[in-house]
Amino acid sequence: MFNKRLVTKDTYYVGASDRRLALFENIYPLTNGVSYNSYVIIDNKIAILDTVDSSVGGTFFKKLNDTLGDKIPNYLIIDHMEPDHSSTIAQTLEKFPDITIVCNDKILTMLNNYFEKLNFKNVKVIKEFDVLDLGEHKLTFIFAPMVHWPEVMMTYDSTTKTLFSADAFGTFGALSGNLFAHEVDFDHDFLDETRRYYTNIVGKYGQQVQAVLKKTSTIEIETICPLHGPIWRQDIPYIIDKYDKWSSYEAEKKGVLLCYASIYGHTEEAANLVCDELAMQGIREIHCYDVSKTDKSYLISEVFKYSHIFILSTTYNMQIFTKMEEFLMDLKYHNMQNRTVAVVENGSWAPQSGILIKNIFKTMRNIKIIESSLTIKSALKEDQMSDLRSVISEISSDFPKTTLTTNPLFKINYGLFVLITKDGNKANGCIVNTVSQVSTDKVLVSVNKANYSADLFTKNKIANISVLTNHCTFDIFRRFGYQSGRTVNKFDGFNYYRFAKNGLPFISKYSNCYMSLECVEIFNLGSHFGFLCNVVGGEQLSNEDSVTYTYYLDNIKPKPARDEKKIVGWRCKICGYIYEGKDLPEDFVCPICKHPASDFEKIGW
Repeated sequence: MFNKRLVTKDTYYVGASDRRLALFENIYPLTNGVSYNSYVIIDNKIAILDTVDSSVGGTFFKKLNDTLGDKIPNYLIIDHMEPDHSSTIAQTLEKFPDITIVCNDKILTMLNNYFEKLNFKNVKVIKEFDVLDLGEHKLTFIFAPMVHWPEVMMTYDSTTKTLFSADAFGTFGALSGNLFAHEVDFDHDFLDETRRYYTNIVGKYGQQVQAVLKKTSTIEIETICPLHGPIWRQDIPYIIDKYDKWSSYEAEKKGVLLCYASIYGHTEEAANLVCDELAMQGIREIHCYDVSKTDKSYLISEVFKYSHIFILSTTYNMQIFTKMEEFLMDLKYHNMQNRTVAVVENGSWAPQSGILIKNIFKTMRNIKIIESSLTIKSALKEDQMSDLRSVISEISSDFPKTTLTTNPLFKINYGLFVLITKDGNKANGCIVNTVSQVSTDKVLVSVNKANYSADLFTKNKIANISVLTNHCTFDIFRRFGYQSGRTVNKFDGFNYYRFAKNGLPFISKYSNCYMSLECVEIFNLGSHFGFLCNVVGGEQLSNEDSVTYTYYLDNIKPKPARDEKKIVGWRCKICGYIYEGKDLPEDFVCPICKHPASDFEKIGW
């Protein structure tokens, strides 16, 4: 009755979703339930990877029957013993009495704890990096203690390069037919719930997550199969980068999160004034929450997202207001680090919340507490606005004021593309930012004259253009934009390409389409050549958004490390290249984007 859902070669999805569940782990609110994922590998020997929660057990066994047919599984691999993944183990053993459980010693201990009267007659206890041979598929076990339980391990199929990641890379939210992250609008539909899942379930264990990320960085991963949420078959670096940021307690965005506790509305009024003042200072990422209204799991997630925290709280029974205290203690328990915090207190006769809140933050690592503070007595007074603005100014000083560019051309939006041509039998590619459709079947491609690809395109008259997406990694830009094809083969060691009918490669990953071009006319545009081309072929590869140059600068290009020495020099306004030293030659040309000295701005002096 159920369709067989193929994940990758010989690997099938047999999980199910529970949309009725209101509280995950009986504490975290769910708006759209949760999925419980399970997988089957059918080879010479057959393995089930984890079971599911009892709430979806009926669906699980129906899917298992439809997927296996008359085949009998040989192994039940248990990566994680939490009951939402193990509560149907007993029924699985009853259905397949000769199946062998594959687990580590900690999992075996938990099996006996959870299922006291169950007879585990066939158990294979493995050690880390042991290999289980199913035939064509070879499974290696990677231990992941405290991500987020002590017994957790991951299973890696070296044949399909699939990582069965237990709870890592999971999310709240049911699956609605589309199993894969690239089939949905992940950033819109799942990213916030993925962050909320990570920060509340795993967030305390950043050091342990970092250790596992280091282990898995040594293997090639083409698919990630978590125990909750969508499966990853594309954009693997995207979700790994999120985990790297979250587990390093590095803010995703520079912004201000305001959390206030108010009984009769006076502290709330102050919070709204703070929001207005921050906005008037030019800060755009401002997010304000009432801790009595918003569940603290959402607040924890938001703290992991933003760089600055502004706390406003009334005093209650000579302590911090209850809901605020619960939130702050939860933040402490989740090991929060590396944030800037401002505190404003309120109290009608004996305000105490300010010092108590600061004392909680002082127990956390690398928390900068703004020195300026303010005590409100019942309601904010007009003569206190200057003190409030002092606190706000210390926050806003961390947000550089944007200045209007003197060149209106900088306000034109650009995409980012890989232009691929050839030098004999050797393919070469470069990053370009200007590809314009000028008629129904023609595009104009602008390429800097100094680029090697401009010479090759002029000579060969054929090329492929790959349109890059928001999930593109910096490695693509480093490979095709930060080195010259005159001295290196840019395709050496690069596997994310296929060949088009014109014999040239196109980028098959991190690209949503490609176009094959034949040049019909070349224009001399001064610093650039303009190649007018017929579009003679192409293919749409995905529905992901095309990356813009602004998005690249804000989200993909690496930011300077926090401890980087102060540099005095000039920064290219186009690509960010830095020339060190006060004397920039008038005839200097940026080695990256080839723009002249007039497109550089002073930094550090």
